[in-house]
Amino acid sequence: MDRVPVLEEPLKKLLGPATAKVMAEHLDLHTVGDLLHHYPRRYAERGELTALADLPLDEHVTVVAQVATARILKFNNGRGQRLEVTITDGSGQLQLVFFGRGIHKPHKDLLPGTRAMFAGKVSAFNRKLQLAHPAYELLRGDSTEAVDSWAGALIPIYPATAKLESWKIAKAVDAVLPSAQEAVDPLPRSLRDGRGLVTLPEALLKIHRPHGKSDVDEAKDRLKWDEAFVLQVALARRRYAETQLPAVARKPQPDGLLDAFDAKLPFTLTEGQQKVTKEIFDDLATEHPMHRLLQGEVGSGKTMVALRAMLAVVDAGGQAAMLAPTEVLAQQHHRSVTEMMGELAEGGMLGGTEHATKVVLLTGSMGAAARRQALLDLVTGEAGIVIGTHALIEDKVQFHDLGLVVVDEQHRFGVEQRDALRSKGKQPPHLLVMTATPIPRTVAMTVFGDLETSVLDQLPAGRSPIASHVVPAADKPHFLARAWDRVREEVENGHQAYVVCPRIGDDLDDKAAAKKKSAEDEAEKRPPLAVVEVAEQLTAGPLAGLRVEILHGRMAPDDKDAVMRRFAAGDVDVLVATTVIEVGVNVPNATAMVIMDADRFGVSQLHQLRGRVGRGSAPGLCLLVTEMPEASPARGRLSAVASTLDGFELSRIDLEQRREGDVLGQAQSGVRSSLRVLTVIDDEEVIAEAREEAVTLVSKDPDLVHYPELRTALDALVDKEREQYLEKG
Repeated sequence: MDRVPVLEEPLKKLLGPATAKVMAEHLDLHTVGDLLHHYPRRYAERGELTALADLPLDEHVTVVAQVATARILKFNNGRGQRLEVTITDGSGQLQLVFFGRGIHKPHKDLLPGTRAMFAGKVSAFNRKLQLAHPAYELLRGDSTEAVDSWAGALIPIYPATAKLESWKIAKAVDAVLPSAQEAVDPLPRSLRDGRGLVTLPEALLKIHRPHGKSDVDEAKDRLKWDEAFVLQVALARRRYAETQLPAVARKPQPDGLLDAFDAKLPFTLTEGQQKVTKEIFDDLATEHPMHRLLQGEVGSGKTMVALRAMLAVVDAGGQAAMLAPTEVLAQQHHRSVTEMMGELAEGGMLGGTEHATKVVLLTGSMGAAARRQALLDLVTGEAGIVIGTHALIEDKVQFHDLGLVVVDEQHRFGVEQRDALRSKGKQPPHLLVMTATPIPRTVAMTVFGDLETSVLDQLPAGRSPIASHVVPAADKPHFLARAWDRVREEVENGHQAYVVCPRIGDDLDDKAAAKKKSAEDEAEKRPPLAVVEVAEQLTAGPLAGLRVEILHGRMAPDDKDAVMRRFAAGDVDVLVATTVIEVGVNVPNATAMVIMDADRFGVSQLHQLRGRVGRGSAPGLCLLVTEMPEASPARGRLSAVASTLDGFELSRIDLEQRREGDVLGQAQSGVRSSLRVLTVIDDEEVIAEAREEAVTLVSKDPDLVHYPELRTALDALVDKEREQYLEKG
């Protein structure tokens, strides 16, 4: 029987069952290799102490400090006693408290002048920070040699849990560290030497037990390359495999549907639209499937570009399907596409022209007869274009000849959903993925690394600027009153407005909110504002007399569509809605938007919402209402949104504020992020260079025949679930 490779040995063999169980359950660490890749979060120097002054409340921390005072206090008329220890690090002080019988050992150990590591949860008592019953580890050396090495070394502080303190993890690492020598090095030697990187065993040794800062830097440089390179090789192999797949080349006919459509356009395409269209049409003309990501700011005309690509495919005898994340959006797209096409969308009907095709809508809530007709139009090829929700993916749906799949708002679709739709073509169809969420270049290289990227960064002529302001409702209530006056002014000038709330506010919603109270909600002691209540308050108060209606995701599809039609027709002055209006809703006459509890939304979501106003010739206004205090990070986020309309700048801010791991979409792949030392924003150069190296290597040796170690690392890092995620993303 083959020997299990050392790094795949289960931890329980080396560490004992109790420790191994906590590591598996709380840190998702199961093997020796997992533990070796659980890197320290930071390092404390013996000479310099952690800043006690800025410890975060309610977080589990590890600090290195010196005991200043220790005293036993009696309470309950002398029946109870507690030990209070004050520790200091030069920047501040922290109180430790121990109660009851648990005071004897720490009273003996923690004498003034003693240095130790302390771990516990930071709480506040009498407005002072404290750790109650912290775990501690004394720092002392017995021989002079031990003292010297102890004084010079850095103390690794590991990401820990309440059940397992950092120093216990450090002891476990000591037990497995000798196995690092057996680590298989995935980087080809030529690449390692060319870039002056240390070997993997050496990097693991230096990151866990550095003798100084230079060791940590060397280790991180090397480990970043591992992460970037192995990931880019996975993506490069994916792209290479795609180029080997067959697809039908789709070239538009001269004087066909596309030319007829272009002849009707009342405007010329922007330079950006022309450039991106050329990239897409070049891809469609090849005999392997297009895989392209189309990024464009809200309102940059992505839908027009996608529609022309769909018309080109219909011209070439194929069908095109557009997948939208919600029914509201699918209906909106269907409406705008049929309006833009006019009689060209009336194939087979009276009034349709010779080049016309049918444009059908397919959603889950359609009536049986309409649905049957739509399915029939698809299978016979009568319908050249279909727009729908995930109802398009069901087994019953068959196409005559699916040539192009357009996915709108990529991040809202599970990988399997996109793949299921792609499998409906006789040969793999071409794929165009659209997103209005600007994605920084490095993220595009990492997350969408198997897609070629096109960017639309100029707005069509005639789009108006949007002014954004933060409205601090708690500090300055008169600002909120002024916000409602501004909405009235817009309506009096013949325009319309949106009011966006984080919650619907019906019974179901309230029960869910009661169950899922976050710490932030607890702190604020009030649930997020809801559409139903806000609409009632506005109609009874500041917006009395205006035509106010509501829109949210739990309404019946026909009701939603009816509300949107009335709003688009100008029969509603103010629409109070949830984020169902976030993408794709296009009402040029809407000029103002008030976002309630704006701090409850993410940066890119706010940017998306704001893009719904200023779509016509009148300037847009977006008011971000919040009760958060001025110095809070939430207010900082809102100020950033108000200060710039550049989506790429905002997505960068968003990324810096969130955990990097989210970038690689574990939500979709269900596994822990493989990014441990690589940060997508700061390591742009490493990612770009790793991509180049990966492309070169894969083009010469796609099966990695000459790189067995890299192959092994690929299997380990990109485990099966993750490989599928990358594959289909």
